[in-house]
Amino acid sequence: MTSQTSPASRPRGPAAADYTPFAHLTVPLYRQVMRAFLAAKERFAVHLRPEDVHAALDPATRPADLEAVTQALDKLVEWGNLRADPDHARVTAVEDFYRRRFIYQLTRAGEAAEAALGTYDEVLGRRGELQAVALHDIVTQLRALLVIAAEDEPDPAKTYVALSVLTARFTDLADNARAFMGSLQRTIDLHDIEVEAFLAYKDRLIQYLERFIQDLITLGGRIALLIGELEEQERVGPLLRLAAAREAADAAPEDAERAEAMAYERWAARWSGLTEWFVSGEGRESQARLLRGRALGSIPQLLAVVRQLNERRAGRSDRSADFRTLARWFAQAPDDEARHRLWRVAFGLHSSRHLTVDADTLAERTASPEPASTPWSDARPLRISPQLRRTGSYERRGKPRRVADRGEAKRRLAEIAARQTEETRRARERLVTDGPVRLSRLGGLDPHAFQLFLRLLGDALATWRPGTFTTVATSGDGSMEIRLTALDDGSTAEVRTPDGVFSGPDHLIDIVDLTAGRSDRTAPPSAPVPLPNPRRHTPPHRMEHR
Repeated sequence: MTSQTSPASRPRGPAAADYTPFAHLTVPLYRQVMRAFLAAKERFAVHLRPEDVHAALDPATRPADLEAVTQALDKLVEWGNLRADPDHARVTAVEDFYRRRFIYQLTRAGEAAEAALGTYDEVLGRRGELQAVALHDIVTQLRALLVIAAEDEPDPAKTYVALSVLTARFTDLADNARAFMGSLQRTIDLHDIEVEAFLAYKDRLIQYLERFIQDLITLGGRIALLIGELEEQERVGPLLRLAAAREAADAAPEDAERAEAMAYERWAARWSGLTEWFVSGEGRESQARLLRGRALGSIPQLLAVVRQLNERRAGRSDRSADFRTLARWFAQAPDDEARHRLWRVAFGLHSSRHLTVDADTLAERTASPEPASTPWSDARPLRISPQLRRTGSYERRGKPRRVADRGEAKRRLAEIAARQTEETRRARERLVTDGPVRLSRLGGLDPHAFQLFLRLLGDALATWRPGTFTTVATSGDGSMEIRLTALDDGSTAEVRTPDGVFSGPDHLIDIVDLTAGRSDRTAPPSAPVPLPNPRRHTPPHRMEHR
């Protein structure tokens, strides 16, 4: 007595280690069959018969006969997506062994291929989003790491969980921000967009961008400060080693040291990516700052698109309409000569102008023009200057110019850069308040300190919301923090500068230099400062420069 063997039971050599499980991508029936097996796996069903697969297919696209499904199953077995085993459960007589009966199940290669395809579909369908909540979560986890690092013996489990959550939230933030900005650019480029839908979507999108930019300004600097505190106290390395040791705890004894070393490299790379995302370095801007600039730049681009759409709806001409009109003119031209004239007028493309002719030659060509179809070998010669024929140029040749010495210019640029760095340092030292003070007591400011003060004040006012009386903001490079609080006494502040007097309602300000280390204040950066008579629910007035 003989029995049939499964196609999957044939020997498979090393050459089978390829990508044949992806060979079914172009046939819709094969994809539906594989989805049926994935759905069955979620229901903990291991084996499926051909009739089970046929019943699981979509009725709208299901083949009429079972034989087509059986052929698809055999082909998937041949490619390594499925495995076929003899179906002995339905054998009731000897002659049943001679009948072709198999049950099918997913192979590891087939399951891996479907997982890869699922990831591919998910990434293509991802719209992306700017996750302000992720910024809050990152701040929370960094503070938790500071608390854990302050312990005499940090708990490995708490350290691992905090770093894992921090890495997961940061990865989601970076991936979704990248996907969102890519989809935003496609929207700006007007690819496959409906005018009415875009105009309705524009206002919500701009508000969404402005809200995220304000959160990024406020929380991005705070995250950079927390990262700096962990790195300045050299707490990051021990925490990463604890997480790596816990991750490699289940490795085999002979591979434990290597597994721990590899885990530490992975954690160090993740922390480096987090640091570079929020902290600017020498000659390099942080990704958060670049994202902020890209989001800010997209707002005027969106407004430009709206203006372009309004002009198009109002019947004004644009480039695409001009090209369509030009195409109609070409089609309506009476002959090729008219089309050539239209081409030269529209695009300014003429014959080569590096050769010059005299008046006699021009008169001769006007009286007896050369047809455009004349071959070069048959055309009448054009007389040119002997010097042009001999040297290829009308210019007189001589000694090459000397290479200019740029040493003095480079030295001046270096002096200017050093002077600007020193001016910025003095301006930062001048603005640090060492605690909350009234704006009226700030005194006079030189032009450099005043410019820095205006930028800090602008960042603080950008985060002001109705119903608040105090706000905290960080400079774009994460180097300074300002706390601005409105007062209710009706007093006026004046800041005198060489260019005039900057005046407005008095406020309570607290400016901290974050690069000089954490301040000795007892309250954390996010805690409110006790204030005298705060003005509630009233935003600060716009200050005037006279």
